[in-house]
Amino acid sequence: MAKKRRPQSQAAAPQIKDGEVPVVGAREPCPCGSGRRYKACHGRAAAHAATALVQRPFEGLPGECDWVALRELVPAATAELTLKGGLPEGVPSVTLATVLPMAWPALRRDNGAIMLGLQNDTASGDLSRDLADILQRALTAEPGTPVTAARTAPDGPRLQDLLDPDAAFEPTVHTGFEFWVENPENATGEVAASLERANAAAIPTARIPGLEGAYWCEAPDKNHLRWVTGYPEEQLLDALARLHVAGASSLGEGTRLVGSFRAHGLVVPVWDLPSSMSADDVAEPAAAFAERLAKALAEDAPLSPEERRARGGLTNRQVTLS
Repeated sequence: MAKKRRPQSQAAAPQIKDGEVPVVGAREPCPCGSGRRYKACHGRAAAHAATALVQRPFEGLPGECDWVALRELVPAATAELTLKGGLPEGVPSVTLATVLPMAWPALRRDNGAIMLGLQNDTASGDLSRDLADILQRALTAEPGTPVTAARTAPDGPRLQDLLDPDAAFEPTVHTGFEFWVENPENATGEVAASLERANAAAIPTARIPGLEGAYWCEAPDKNHLRWVTGYPEEQLLDALARLHVAGASSLGEGTRLVGSFRAHGLVVPVWDLPSSMSADDVAEPAAAFAERLAKALAEDAPLSPEERRARGGLTNRQVTLS
């Protein structure tokens, strides 16, 4: 017996090209007309695009190492950003900030100036795309309002598309968060209390002149130098191992290379420093180490057994921040 066909109450849904499929709720029928739920159809590809991790989100931007440092290591810092084509009317400046009050992604000040927060949780695996989306929304926000978090389109622009690639990236490290408000000396009430709490939690930090991504910080028991480098990881670890075996990996008496972080695709060697060693004290030995490192990076001979052991120790002490 032939199977009965169900009568169709309406014509089949028209097929939509992939690039035209709108975003709908995860459990709603996919607009492409497949009959499946959005999350099991075109929503799956959109979700994958939104969560795929970009290992080096700041690659291609001037000052990539400093971008990583401000994202992961520096408590209070700002940097002026230059947009391609200049600033739109009514926006006197765009400033990157390590963090903003209430962890706002961005803030449009009363005068139209924009502050973009860097140390925030983001919705996708591409930090650059998330920050570009926040920046674009800040450019059209009403003056005097914060910009809230939102879902980022997987095909939206990235910072590399919005920022001038020829503009210098020069971070300014602050001792506190007074840059949050235009007149911090007049702050009262909850604003003053918030500033006091934030300033009390900030670790004293200073940028080392002449070394992109290098920052000194003060800790209770010992100070540290943390240097975000742009060198390929395998080549850098080989060079550090050579210097360690040669007794040339320290920054002077009482200092020690203790390991490294991995952050946003870059390696961050870390040194312990005596509590008495200030940022000014470490600048010269750090510059001398950079010269030794450059020579070690140029070597291509196989590592000796002792150097291989030293490299293994560095690898075992590596911590991934992001």
